[in-house]
Amino acid sequence: MKLLSFFALCFVYLFTLSNSFAQTNNDFKETESYEKVAQNFDNYFNNFDYDSIFEMFSYGMKKAMPLEETRLFLKNSYQQTGKIIKREFSRYEKGSYAVYKTKFEKGTAALNISVDNQCKINGLFIKPYEEITEIPTPERNQTKLILPFEGKWTVTWGGDTEKQNYHVESQSQKNAFDFLIMKNGKTYTTNAEKNEDYYAFGQEIFAPCDGEIVLSVDGIKDNKVGEVNNQFITGNTVILKTENNEYLFFAHLKQNSIKVKEGQKVKQGDGLALCGNSGHSTEPHLHFHIQNTENSNQATGIKCYFDKIIVDGKEKTDYSPIQNEVIEYSK
Repeated sequence: MKLLSFFALCFVYLFTLSNSFAQTNNDFKETESYEKVAQNFDNYFNNFDYDSIFEMFSYGMKKAMPLEETRLFLKNSYQQTGKIIKREFSRYEKGSYAVYKTKFEKGTAALNISVDNQCKINGLFIKPYEEITEIPTPERNQTKLILPFEGKWTVTWGGDTEKQNYHVESQSQKNAFDFLIMKNGKTYTTNAEKNEDYYAFGQEIFAPCDGEIVLSVDGIKDNKVGEVNNQFITGNTVILKTENNEYLFFAHLKQNSIKVKEGQKVKQGDGLALCGNSGHSTEPHLHFHIQNTENSNQATGIKCYFDKIIVDGKEKTDYSPIQNEVIEYSK
């Protein structure tokens, strides 16, 4: 039975705070706190104990959805769905929502619950359940890549260990690089007060291979040096999809410098944008990594090897650079 009328009437509540989710995705396994909350929700929902569900809410959730509204919402939901027969953890979405494939008496849907640090519900909604097919996770890129810039750049973060590369803790960015330009031990020319003082700022970023642009985000202001933008973490961003379904991710690009649009086909060496200082970035640099799908919430990072580059003055082929190496394009 389809629950079309239920989904049309279902109250969707999205209250999750950006800092409320302290747990990691834990390799997409359900955590004990989520399981306990979900079990209690099942029990209270099936026994019409809507006041107890209200008491599971966070302060902000209670304020935005008072008790009478909660009772009415849950009562109407039960009338449309019936009891919860079986609930199975599926995955996390948007960083904090545990998605449960839930069999109700009148159909199957996705029960999505978000929990804060105090194990209180701060996000709750029900929607049609969508199966997610497993995405291949290759260990390395198959597409031959050139460096996305000209001249000598320094790898400030790169490698397989946490000491070399703080990105390793992120599922999607675990093989990421941060590149900047350094001369005489400094990344800037004068007093380093403005973005324009930095060698990397405004440098052209090129397509490392042929592909299709699947994401193009522009218009985000470049930060003042030393400040960060936590609202738009990646800043101005481009994602390039290769013929091998690898997604090349370029972040912190300069405001209003994006030269490509979504759906556009590009060739190796085509200009994409200029290096900037937007998003969560304290100084101008390029963040670059490869992931196995466009959606970073579901993606796994792919280790990146460049076809031919010069590393500390010596040519290397099929090489993945590491922290503190100075690299440049080799024709």
